[in-house]
Amino acid sequence: MVKKICVVSLGILLLVTVLMIGCTKEEGPMRAKDGDTVKVHYTGTLEDGTVFDTSVEREPLEFTLGEGTLISGFEEAVKGMQVGQSKTVTIPAEEAYGPHRDDLVLVIERDQLPEGLNPEVGQQLQMQQTNDRTIAVIVTDVSETTITVDANHHLAGKDLTFEIELLEIK
Repeated sequence: MVKKICVVSLGILLLVTVLMIGCTKEEGPMRAKDGDTVKVHYTGTLEDGTVFDTSVEREPLEFTLGEGTLISGFEEAVKGMQVGQSKTVTIPAEEAYGPHRDDLVLVIERDQLPEGLNPEVGQQLQMQQTNDRTIAVIVTDVSETTITVDANHHLAGKDLTFEIELLEIK
């Protein structure tokens, strides 16, 4: 009987100790998760070190994690970060703007262009699709009879490296 009381008392004491530790234990710093609105500074570079975009010296980028408003690899990199933390992450093309698709490179006869349009390599044009949506294209080649345009995002097919600093979690 005494042994049974000691075992029960020991069990109650252990339970109370676990509850006290669990209730008084301080949680670590908040980590960014889906649903959080965050502010970050970032610098994006290509493999050769060329900076293609940065928020440094302008307003930080603010977005809500999990809404899919940014490339998925960028959002995934921010998840789990703490305020004040910085990291560098390389996002493969597949998780950024996707592969460069040859089917989005089009050769157009010059006689199909609007009158008076004199395209130049590097020029951005707007094209209307059959569903009445407008897309941006870049002129990549010009000849006497044709022009070549590319409807891929200019970062398609490229691995992107970002330096990210988490400034705020709301």
